[in-house]
Amino acid sequence: MVDAADAPDAGDRPRLDAFIAARDESLTRAQVQRLIEAGDVTVNGLAPAKAGVRLRAGDRIEVTIRPPVPVELVPEAMPLAVLFEDTHLVVLDKPAGLVVHPAPGHATGTLVHGLLAHVDDLAGIGGELRPGIVHRLDKDTSGVMVVAKDEPTQQALSAAFKAKTDVLREYVAIAAPAPPGARGTIRTLYDRHPVDRKRFSSKVDRGKPAITHWEVVERLRLGAAVVRCRLETGRTHQIRVHMADSGWPLVGDPLYGRRYAGELADLARRVQRLELAHPATGARLAFTTEPPADFLALLAALREPAQPSSGKR
Repeated sequence: MVDAADAPDAGDRPRLDAFIAARDESLTRAQVQRLIEAGDVTVNGLAPAKAGVRLRAGDRIEVTIRPPVPVELVPEAMPLAVLFEDTHLVVLDKPAGLVVHPAPGHATGTLVHGLLAHVDDLAGIGGELRPGIVHRLDKDTSGVMVVAKDEPTQQALSAAFKAKTDVLREYVAIAAPAPPGARGTIRTLYDRHPVDRKRFSSKVDRGKPAITHWEVVERLRLGAAVVRCRLETGRTHQIRVHMADSGWPLVGDPLYGRRYAGELADLARRVQRLELAHPATGARLAFTTEPPADFLALLAALREPAQPSSGKR
């Protein structure tokens, strides 16, 4: 049981879910709302009727955090686009729509489940629920991923990604509107959004440093552009946040972007180039994925000149 302490001064009266999420950064607002719905939150000993109830000074909030239900990782055979594999690691092209590792709402059908069927003795390497995983791509991001097949490789790759040594990560996306210049670097502090705990923000006073280098590759119709981004740091959602906070959101980003109609409603998923030094041999490995079909279709539409209307007036 977690005692959330006294509510704030009179006149402030925050929402219950927002107050708990602000006090415990390990909980998102959505997670708090689920706790409230499950009856695991009480205000002055009573279960609140809704997550948006307003608190008063002196209110006593208690939150019960139940132990997570154990997740058994069962290998699941699935097609994997393997780009390179040896006894130490496997490099693959992760498709959009595939979750990397088990998480709330995704207990099965993840990349980890497929890797367990593909690689012998992967379980336990680097973490119980994330065996072999060195870095992560968002569910709706396609691109190159490297997975360790043994503990020394896991440790060496994790250290390289953390220190940013011998690792190059580039992403390509379609942004609208386009950045005004040809290239630039975004350097900010980076932390969770102060209100929406599902999101991150570069407009914060405190946080970790985040650095993204960007370059306009091609300018398109409707004010859009193909943009290549190179990560110097690897914060969660970093490219999406940096581009959106700069005023150039990625097309099709459901969390940080905007809603479009017509051509721009299609999701422009990013593709990736990954270069790294092989932890065992020192050889330089470089991989580039081909853009997925929906990215190419949107790109073709934005390259074509607008067709005149054939309708009669």
